[in-house]
Amino acid sequence: MTETLKITNLHVAVEGKPILRGVNLTINRGETHALMGPNGSGKSTLGNVIMGHPNYEVTDGTIELNGEDISEWDATERARAGIFMAFQRPMAIPGVKMADFLRHATTNVRNPARKEGEELIPMRQFRKELTEKMEQLRMDTEFARRYVNDGFSGGEMKRAEILQMAMLRPKFAILDETDSGLDVDAVKLASQSIAQIGKETAGGDQMGILIITHHDKLLDQNTPDFTHVMLGGKIVETGGVELAHELYTDGYDRIRASYPEAAVAEQVMAEVEAV
Repeated sequence: MTETLKITNLHVAVEGKPILRGVNLTINRGETHALMGPNGSGKSTLGNVIMGHPNYEVTDGTIELNGEDISEWDATERARAGIFMAFQRPMAIPGVKMADFLRHATTNVRNPARKEGEELIPMRQFRKELTEKMEQLRMDTEFARRYVNDGFSGGEMKRAEILQMAMLRPKFAILDETDSGLDVDAVKLASQSIAQIGKETAGGDQMGILIITHHDKLLDQNTPDFTHVMLGGKIVETGGVELAHELYTDGYDRIRASYPEAAVAEQVMAEVEAV
């Protein structure tokens, strides 16, 4: 049976202000979905809510993993169940080395029932896997000794997020503008790496991937099965990779004209944000 992440009629507010207004989205393992839309349309909010960010209030709708409603689960429970998010602006953790962080995270995701204080993944096995993944991503092994995102450039942060995905091997991965701040060569490497890593999950099943982006270059090696357009806190149109190319080339004028109610909601959201 195919594993599924399903969002149904999702409404979300922040400090009482509505952001998402009835999002419907189903991602099966092995599928790649692209989510595009203007700034402030709710794309990153959707990713954060799926991951369980506590600052967002789900006011209606459900988030289901394989038929089980996980809307009340915290982020740790969702991560252990196989959901991963690469953040647009990752947090720095001074004093915590990348290798130590990854060893603990990898152990807990691969062994969800693990209790604090129980054995971690064997060091020899972990080092071998980490070295292999860093070579795949063309990362200097010294990178593992640095503190998590502390003093990292924008590109280094994004590569660190991809390294985490490679080690954790999630069932579902949400990539929030992983291409932002990267030069052309770095975007190409990121696209290739995501495509390869997405096929390497445990159990032989590929990841279900949601790529949130403004561009189409990250999709070069990750041709989306579905491209979704978000406007005014709602997915208003779905198509194939040709839709992603259209949006990157022509922008959102056609979308706004085709969905005037969503365009009005977009304007309201922008006015609220400006207050």
